Amino acid sequence: MSAAGPSVPATIAPMLRPSRRQVLAVFASAASTSYASTLSALVQQQPSASTTRGNAALIEDLVTANRVLAHEEVLDGYGHVSVRRTGAADRFLLARSIAPELVTAADILEYDLDGNPTDARGATSYRERFIHSEIYRVRRDVNAIVHCHTPSLIPFGVSSVPLRPIYHQSAFVADGVPVFEIRDVVGMSDMLIKDARLGQALARTLADKPAALMRGHGAVVVGGAISTVVGRSIYLDLNARLQGQAMALGGKVTYLEPEEARLYVASDNYERAWELWKRKVSR
Repeated sequence: MSAAGPSVPATIAPMLRPSRRQVLAVFASAASTSYASTLSALVQQQPSASTTRGNAALIEDLVTANRVLAHEEVLDGYGHVSVRRTGAADRFLLARSIAPELVTAADILEYDLDGNPTDARGATSYRERFIHSEIYRVRRDVNAIVHCHTPSLIPFGVSSVPLRPIYHQSAFVADGVPVFEIRDVVGMSDMLIKDARLGQALARTLADKPAALMRGHGAVVVGGAISTVVGRSIYLDLNARLQGQAMALGGKVTYLEPEEARLYVASDNYERAWELWKRKVSR
């Protein structure tokens, strides 16, 4: 990744300048309004410079998040990570259908909350983009989402043993990690969340939790920022591995108490680790 940052992909360009239609619509009203009010109306339709910069930074962080999660083996050739767009709660950014480690700024597309790209540019979308659209629709506190197939999580989605917090860096697990059962929604299927109905069902299972397992499939992890969702995804994987190891010892396992978990979660959003992870994939 260059020091100057990524180039702005074509699908994001409409955020940065007025369209011809917008210009014509505004100036069509000039006969009944002053020049000053017409110009003001045009300016108000456009994102501010700070919003424009914010979305450019989001694209860069989203590309980095894909590479970090691939480097940390949370994602492999499959899975995806998204972020809600700055200044537009009903839009989110997600790469085209491509292996996470290969994502560049040019691969980022903007989607609405129906899972439709605003400008596909001929690119193929992830079939499970409805995981993202339906969670963003109902969770206004969520600004970033990861869907992964991390191997350590699969056993906890198919057994009666719940994920529990064993490590302070994964204290958020104390809030609960429910399991989504797709058979309860559609019976036998290909296991993919490939339409809004299934996305809505997954969002209901997730409810207000930080993560949910998907039986025989993987997991979805959410957070208020990219750094948080990346950290949660990495430490959810680590917690699952440590819990399995502790249980294999055969003795009593002492998990974090809810109050211990609450106190730690309030003190860390993974920003320090996020800077380290970014450095690793930029070398």
